[in-house]
Amino acid sequence: MKPGPIGVFDSGYGGLTVLKEFAKKLPQYDYYYLGDNARAPYGSRSFDTVYEYTFECVNRLFSEGCHLVILACNTASAKALRTIQQKDLNRFDSQKRVLGVIRPTTEIVQQYTQTNHVGIFATSGTVSSQSYPIEINKFYPEIMVHQEACPMWVPLVENNEIANPGADYFVQKHVDALLSKSSKIDTIILGCTHYPILLNQLRKFVPEHIKIVSQGEIVANSLQDYLLRHTELESLCSKNAQITFNTTDFPDNFDKGASIFWGTEVKSKHILL
Repeated sequence: MKPGPIGVFDSGYGGLTVLKEFAKKLPQYDYYYLGDNARAPYGSRSFDTVYEYTFECVNRLFSEGCHLVILACNTASAKALRTIQQKDLNRFDSQKRVLGVIRPTTEIVQQYTQTNHVGIFATSGTVSSQSYPIEINKFYPEIMVHQEACPMWVPLVENNEIANPGADYFVQKHVDALLSKSSKIDTIILGCTHYPILLNQLRKFVPEHIKIVSQGEIVANSLQDYLLRHTELESLCSKNAQITFNTTDFPDNFDKGASIFWGTEVKSKHILL
């Protein structure tokens, strides 16, 4: 079987914050990034719609030669991953795998909290799925999870409005709302891959003693461990240190937005699903 790149999927740009950590931690591998920008955002869409869109993108990544696909999108991980893993993977080659970003984060959350009160910032879809409370309580039933949906944050990031005063209003609004749910919160998980771009704004309003946890490095460490434990799959991951960027929308638009997340210029290709 011919080796192929590791597929990295997101509804738009946010997954680039995860891919960036993959490239830093595991630079030897090839990566094929797919942003479904034409149908973004996923955060407010129904479970069925998110599943349908995510499955189409995973199927496309498999057709591009990927044997391993990472859903670098919390909404897709919350609303589609389980169904794809349990229902759809048996349609494909038995060695293909799809992983998400929620499980790696929830597995180690206890390392960060002393009070056992953890806050989550996420999209409306991820919050309504209850994925974070469910997954955290599987590992650590003693931890209390407090969630806050932030529907305006993704548009602010994707439209490069985060430096404007209006962004501060929406950041402070949700920080205050989350912290009002418990005075014991000492750790906040950024449960959307767009949100690390808001880290400087968040630090203006989140008290210093509260840890803010981004997922990129956690997921990269988890991927490294997964590949070490699954050598049969690791051998199917090509190693030419190449990254290709692909979008379902206009490449010029994607390239402009992607540079905010990637930090340097990006050249993407348009694909049809």
